[in-house]
Amino acid sequence: MAIMITDECINCGACEPECPNTAIYEGGAQWRWADGTTLKEVAVDGGQVVSGTAPQTPVSDEYYYIVSDKCTECMGFHEEPQCAAVCPVDCCVDDPDYRESEEKLLAKKDWLHAS
Repeated sequence: MAIMITDECINCGACEPECPNTAIYEGGAQWRWADGTTLKEVAVDGGQVVSGTAPQTPVSDEYYYIVSDKCTECMGFHEEPQCAAVCPVDCCVDDPDYRESEEKLLAKKDWLHAS
């Protein structure tokens, strides 16, 4: 499963530089598929292909957020999710809406960082 940031976030930003996939963004900030990845284009829901550098709508305007489709729970990089490890208020938690096996998370990591 992916990690999510709850509304208990104090906006300290400790988590953002720890993410190996650049899946964490400040509230209100637009995100991009290409940030921290090798993605040039991505097929999104409905089959539409978008540029990896095209700005995407923020998930939250109020506090830091994680783009679930870029989160691999740090699989293939670290033993545990680094955002959760550094969060001073324990607001980086498992996202019950995005349950993925270790195999799927590693496949996502390979897709995000293809050679």
